[in-house]
Amino acid sequence: MSAASAQDSGKLSPAVAAEINKYKQELQNIAVKIGDLETEADEHGLVIDTMKPMSGDRKCFRLINGVLVERTVKEVLPALEVNKKGIKDVIEKLLEEYKKKETAFKEFQKKNGIQQTNSANIFGIDTAWVGAGLAVLRQGARRGAELARRQLLVSMEIPSKDKSYQWMLIWISQQNQINSRKLASMSQQTSWLQKSILKAAMPRQLAVETSFKQHDNGSVSTNFNLVPGQGKHIFNYKGRWIQIERLRETKMVDFTTGSPWETITMTTLSRDRDVFDDILTKAREFALAQQVGKTVLYTSFGPEWRPFGLPRKRRCLDSVILDDNVSQTILNDVHDFTRNGQWYDERGIPYRRGYLLYGPPGSGKTSFIQALAGELEYNICILNLSERGLTDDRLNHLLTVAPERSIMLLEDIDAAFTKERDQSEKAGYQQSMVTFSGLLNALDGVASSEERLIFMTTNHIERLDPALIRPGRVDMKVFLGNATPSQMRRMFTRFYPCDEQLAESFVDKIRDKSISTAHLQGHFVFYKHSAKAAVDNTDSLLTQNYKSG
Repeated sequence: MSAASAQDSGKLSPAVAAEINKYKQELQNIAVKIGDLETEADEHGLVIDTMKPMSGDRKCFRLINGVLVERTVKEVLPALEVNKKGIKDVIEKLLEEYKKKETAFKEFQKKNGIQQTNSANIFGIDTAWVGAGLAVLRQGARRGAELARRQLLVSMEIPSKDKSYQWMLIWISQQNQINSRKLASMSQQTSWLQKSILKAAMPRQLAVETSFKQHDNGSVSTNFNLVPGQGKHIFNYKGRWIQIERLRETKMVDFTTGSPWETITMTTLSRDRDVFDDILTKAREFALAQQVGKTVLYTSFGPEWRPFGLPRKRRCLDSVILDDNVSQTILNDVHDFTRNGQWYDERGIPYRRGYLLYGPPGSGKTSFIQALAGELEYNICILNLSERGLTDDRLNHLLTVAPERSIMLLEDIDAAFTKERDQSEKAGYQQSMVTFSGLLNALDGVASSEERLIFMTTNHIERLDPALIRPGRVDMKVFLGNATPSQMRRMFTRFYPCDEQLAESFVDKIRDKSISTAHLQGHFVFYKHSAKAAVDNTDSLLTQNYKSG
């Protein structure tokens, strides 16, 4: 009997049959691998015809601008490169391996006198169809899952660039605290299942956000706030289970801030998106509630403004004691400015107002601005002109995008352009790159924002260029000097009410001394429990050597 007839009758020797099965399995495995790669290729915009013979000349279709354009596999392989190894290299190696294995199988058939068949159709099993079928099944399952996701789930993505990103982190942290309190307060009668569900919903991957605050007396306090870390979290909101996934893109950064690009994706089993509107509203209200009755300090970070530390309790304007009528004069002028925007507009006058507070250190310049912001319910944007890397363009941009209802504060304006700065730059220490002309253009240029309050402070007004403090840039100059007898008296009675006689004795002792209000406050704080001790130890104001008494 010939080898062919032996094959037809199915009487191959066990060794030959085993070898044939081995070749068949190897070819089928390669076909399945190529099917997997074709599925991945489809995710990158390719539709490859898996029913054709496996070769680089096989036709496929490239999705270009919404139109399927016929191409060969070889023509589109470069478009599949997604990493260093790339799908391109893998497919090419698999095709090469398939051809070698197919050639070896044909030689084996010839050597054993077996009628040669298509290697892809051994014993009626088409390996190409097997690979294609598996790929189609996987692709169909994936697309079916995606369709179900679109129909049954609703998702919301919040990028880290969005204002609500920090709101959501804080709000989610608060929800976790609420769940922790619920878990702690559960009685023994609560079912094991309820406790288990609540425990399972508690986040296991956490990140810490630390706030730092330095008090006026020099002490420092910190607060640690645990927020959801990278990964997936689940929590219940009004009876709905919501999955939160926080992702960090390791290969992308926000070039404006230098921080990694992050997103929060919230998903829930619902077709109603109103749940996310409600969550965003709650998160915003919770975040803003932390600022009620407080002043937010902003500092520049790249091209944007960011809150600096925790919001501070608003300082009462009466707590900063200036000379007679000075505080009220500035307050009246600011109120007149903020209430007459239409008047400025009708006359074509730029709607901005500049103030210069000058005088010796410790006279209350910065403290008054903080108290004024609290009185007006404004926030404060602190702009450091000596900041390393600050340029004219960024300065102009920062003044333009300042938060609404904020006072722009430029402290120690005289130190921004000094000989010391020039010398340090010549020595190789890169400081701010802001030019004097750039500052002037930023203050009153065409790009400067309207409805703006800007306060400058300096200890040395004589060092300022007249062009900087001319009307239009500085509309009111106010001198804040050392404490006058009136200030001494009012500060004493504020710390020690109902001690008018002691107040006069205190003023008489230091009337002719040059003492700043900051020194007076430090003196009163040290002797906070005894007005008489404050009077008896006035020498401490000059020596700073305090004695208990």
